[in-house]
Amino acid sequence: MATRMLGLSAYYHDAAACLVVDGEIVAAAQEERFTRTKHDPRFPRHAVASCLKAGGISVGDLDLVGFYEKPVVKFDRLLETSLAYAPRGWRSFLRAMPVWLGEKLWLSEVIRKELGYQGEILFGNHHESHAASAFYPSPFEEAAVLTMDAVGEWATASFGVGKGRELTLLKEMHFPHSLGMLYSAFTYFAGFKVNSGEYKLMGLAPYGEPTYVSRIRDHLVHIHDDGSLTLNMDAFNYCTGFTMTSRAFERLFDGPPRKPESPITQREMDLARSIQVVTEEVMLRMARHVHRETGQRHLCMAGGVALNCVGNGRILREGPFERIWVQPAAGDAGGALGVALALWHRYLGKPRTPHPGDQMRGALLGPSYATDEIRAWLAQRGHPVRELSREELPRVVAQLIAEGKVVGLFQGRMEFGPRALGARSIIGDARSPTMQSLMNLKIKFRESFRPFAPSVLRERVGDWFAFEGESPYMLLVADVALAHRLALDGQAKSLRGLDKLKAARSDIPAVTHVDDSARLQTVRRDTNPVFYEILRAFEELTGCPVIINTSFNVRGEPIVCTPEDAYRCFMRTQMDALLLETFILEKAQPPPTPSDPQWQHALALD
Repeated sequence: MATRMLGLSAYYHDAAACLVVDGEIVAAAQEERFTRTKHDPRFPRHAVASCLKAGGISVGDLDLVGFYEKPVVKFDRLLETSLAYAPRGWRSFLRAMPVWLGEKLWLSEVIRKELGYQGEILFGNHHESHAASAFYPSPFEEAAVLTMDAVGEWATASFGVGKGRELTLLKEMHFPHSLGMLYSAFTYFAGFKVNSGEYKLMGLAPYGEPTYVSRIRDHLVHIHDDGSLTLNMDAFNYCTGFTMTSRAFERLFDGPPRKPESPITQREMDLARSIQVVTEEVMLRMARHVHRETGQRHLCMAGGVALNCVGNGRILREGPFERIWVQPAAGDAGGALGVALALWHRYLGKPRTPHPGDQMRGALLGPSYATDEIRAWLAQRGHPVRELSREELPRVVAQLIAEGKVVGLFQGRMEFGPRALGARSIIGDARSPTMQSLMNLKIKFRESFRPFAPSVLRERVGDWFAFEGESPYMLLVADVALAHRLALDGQAKSLRGLDKLKAARSDIPAVTHVDDSARLQTVRRDTNPVFYEILRAFEELTGCPVIINTSFNVRGEPIVCTPEDAYRCFMRTQMDALLLETFILEKAQPPPTPSDPQWQHALALD
């Protein structure tokens, strides 16, 4: 008889569900993909339904349900923090009380009611769930584990060791001192949304200069030898109010926070560069300390800070570990997966057999849609469509990309985690000097400075990048190989700020950031055969095994989940073609305007 465990995360951001059967990850999905509310924190009822459907079971078939953290301990932290900062902390405490007293403190009852489930419910520890999500699916028999985020119950970072089915955390750093909170404070101050815009801050950093590093080190944070840190809490407001930073922070960094959507100035670029420098220093110190304390050769990472792919790249290149593996759903969504695996290995004591790659199945763990289902759906739309054979599909898509067209790619199971990896992707020609700005402004509708990631055939990665390993989840950054970089003239070298975008820096300018780096995805045939074959066909046509791969969504929306989501996004943007499994839709005419019937039909899909 199979043992079935459901893991849940919810009520902060990125609610998710994961189904594990006899230790195998069967399905995992984020609630936002179904509700179309980005970072949806609500109970993941739609994600649960999707996971159960993928497993071919009902709620009554579940043996255990696990929640990724302990709400009572989290409430204790909220209460103690409010008392410690009284009376300043009472406003935020009182504002939070209705939700806690009405729902969060009675989570067992909420879960039973939402699921219609009467079995056993267990609660993990937030950072233990992160650690489990990092170690158990990893390819290592034993490894050090490092978790870093804003805050769980009390912990803001932790490290430990995993061996076989055993996972032991050895030390924690506690709230309010937090690398994640520090980075989010600068995200807020730069005018981006906390728990969403941190990757924008990371992308903005290469445009700036590290002019504020000394102020951060001297007045904001003390970094200890082991990478732990102590924050000057006078500069922060997250313990007592509804903003991240205080007046003292504003005095230290030359004025008030940037207003969202206002022009980005040199100050924001320099702040982004400065906090990125400090963050990388802390990450490296933590990694080196963990290596000294554990003596392990390999490192597994999770927690929201582990999505800082620039810092991850430095740990791999400059740190003491031979290999690192980062959970692709490193944020709170991954906690659902972590607690489900912890139930199997720790609570039930079941053995663990590492997979040579990993056990995440390329993070392709969400729902898929059958060809017949899509055919019937398309028949209702009336859009001209052509069905491709499996053999001709890669070359047709590659030809479109080679012609400078932008293609929406919808095939196979949806990705779990924040990155599109070839199942729900928008793809284009990385060789084009105009593609980066075109995709940002006319398709993604987002800031012009935002970089795009390259997807590259795994066997060709060393020819195009200063990198030889695996990066299947876009969580490592490497430089473009010298052989493919372009020499900059004196005028190009003198460019500052966002003007740096004007200079082409390599043979693949659309995916080369202004510091000559790229956030890599290496693609293998055994993980995603369709995407791999598109890349192979593109190389055969052009001699280049690299394409742009960005998430299939527009700014402010989650990655698309269903064929209808994909069609709506396709119709509202200047994408040229859409692949829905084996069906290709092309725009023969210029993109529709709001007065056109096609546009009105797309709006009606809402």
